[in-house]
Amino acid sequence: MKFTQFTDSQVKQALSVIGVDSVETLFAPIPPALRLKGELNIPSGLSEPGLLSDTEHLASRNRHCDQLVCFLGGGAYDHFIPTVVDALSMQTEFLTAYTPYQAEASQGILQLFYEFQTMICLLTGMEVANASLYEVASAAAEAVLMATTITKRHRVLVAESVHPDTRQVLDTYAQSQDIDIITVPAPEGVVDQQALVAALGESTAAVVVQSPNFFGCIERLDHIAPAAQDHGALAVVSTDPIAGGVLKPPGAFGADIVVAEGQALGVPLQYGGPYLGVLACRKEHLRKMPGRVVGATKDVDGRRGFCLALQTREQHIKRERATSNICTNQGLLAARAAVYMAAMGKRGLAEVASQCFDKAHYAAGEIAKLDGYELRFAAPFFKEFVVQTSRGVKGALTACRRRDILGGVPLVRFDERLDDCFLVAVTERRTKAQIDDLVAALGSV
Repeated sequence: MKFTQFTDSQVKQALSVIGVDSVETLFAPIPPALRLKGELNIPSGLSEPGLLSDTEHLASRNRHCDQLVCFLGGGAYDHFIPTVVDALSMQTEFLTAYTPYQAEASQGILQLFYEFQTMICLLTGMEVANASLYEVASAAAEAVLMATTITKRHRVLVAESVHPDTRQVLDTYAQSQDIDIITVPAPEGVVDQQALVAALGESTAAVVVQSPNFFGCIERLDHIAPAAQDHGALAVVSTDPIAGGVLKPPGAFGADIVVAEGQALGVPLQYGGPYLGVLACRKEHLRKMPGRVVGATKDVDGRRGFCLALQTREQHIKRERATSNICTNQGLLAARAAVYMAAMGKRGLAEVASQCFDKAHYAAGEIAKLDGYELRFAAPFFKEFVVQTSRGVKGALTACRRRDILGGVPLVRFDERLDDCFLVAVTERRTKAQIDDLVAALGSV
């Protein structure tokens, strides 16, 4: 946003309205020890052309994934985005200054959210979905709050293979909600099912797992969900929506609540956000679901229409009796996801998922042939895998960087026990030649 600073006359006018005679008098209540001493060491002002030239020069130092070969993952992925997503979602009818969420929102926006909910239900295998949340971590936290409200229990088991950032957000929510978070170990890349069953009890409200999980491995939801439900707990599953193109959805295994990061559905990486939280559940839990739900109805003339429904759980309506503090959503990102899913269709999503799967397994096989490299976990995986190296993670990834390749995410940042490991993600955008270049770069260390 372009901005022209205040003139001296405007400053004097503002001070007179406030009732002080100078800027120094205005800031007099601030103790002298806390005030800036001397002048700021900043250059003099620039003309508008000079300023724009300077900022463009600074921006040109950034390099994005169209200039680099990206094998980064861990929750944010370099997927192909069809041109139609930008062409439609960037129209001024959708690109608003603030997400419209009142009942008077336009029929076009409401229909778009309705279609988004419908396609999310198809992808997750669930019965109802809301019109989006902030991102996957807060969606998982909201799912846990749902589970504790529904079961009236306050003990939650969380697999160690759930994304560390999500687990950190869960811990933050739990501190003020009287919820006990118990971490279940995942020493082999997937949750230890024996430890999970042993930890289940009458006080367990939910079991939270991620599949494909943070390490890219696929969890045995067919064992985990029934085990949780046998003890009266809810099965909360965090998933990759793209994986639904080749894997059975969590709902097919009995999941009660499904959350996901919607970034893979037509949202660019854009420095880490904003992203898109997805939450879907079984119909019986609809009234405990946060956010808003768009429903289809008919007007007085019998014409099909759309309206916001079931907002009563939100704090802007029920105040302290609300089940959630979420009262807005990532509307523009949900719009992008809806356009992406509609444009790709069932066969398109299946093709994207199949390419991710095939290329990731090719890359994993080639890397594992190198001396000093091996796959850390033996569990089945989708599009991500953990590489363990004796050659040094920093040196390996630096060698990749010299060739304009972002080779992976060092896992020591999340777990000191994995200081010799890094996470590699392979999407449909990666070509065989790019994968071979990655392998060559790793082999050159």
